Amino acid sequence: MIAQPFSRSRSSSLRLAATLLVLLMPGGLRPGYGQQSAPAGGSQANDKLLGQEFALRGQRMAREIKYSDWSKVCFKTPGTSMVCRTSISGTFETGQSAVRIDLIEREGDKAARLQLFLPVGLYLQAGVKITIDNGAPYRIPYVWCLSNTCIAGDLAEPRLLKELESGNTLLLEVVDSSVLTVSTSLPINRFAAVRQGTPTRVFEQAIDE
Repeated sequence: MIAQPFSRSRSSSLRLAATLLVLLMPGGLRPGYGQQSAPAGGSQANDKLLGQEFALRGQRMAREIKYSDWSKVCFKTPGTSMVCRTSISGTFETGQSAVRIDLIEREGDKAARLQLFLPVGLYLQAGVKITIDNGAPYRIPYVWCLSNTCIAGDLAEPRLLKELESGNTLLLEVVDSSVLTVSTSLPINRFAAVRQGTPTRVFEQAIDE
């Protein structure tokens, strides 16, 4: 229990430090306690795991989700390359977070990571399915769950990045705990301009020795 409320400045600093910790962890997020780790053997093993058959019981409509504009923020700590995050967020009518999609890139690295924040209570073995316009689907495995969100993530292959930059709509599908497919669509027609543009903010954080 916290005896006294944090000041606004201290709270902001802690949120920034936590964000930097997630973004700068070597190799990205690791599976948490009680979650299945990604299988060894790369994408083929992932495809085999995510392609395991399970009987879908049907579909249901997602609650209405309002999406923000795409934005780009960058993070810089002394002695490290800058990390940039191109993001879009969706919220329910209640203001509760529904989904957040991040493309995370480190300056000087060719590899990029796609990361999705989703509500808890989903069927984790199914992973997340994304489809851009009428293209082939991609499956993103869940890698971490907290008390109020589950995170799916994987390296973004060049073909996916190209489709994100040239596409108009991304269809996101998950499977809920009742084994029903739940889907939502979001715009990506501004993704390329934001990703290639100047970041809206650059956070610089000194790390105390």
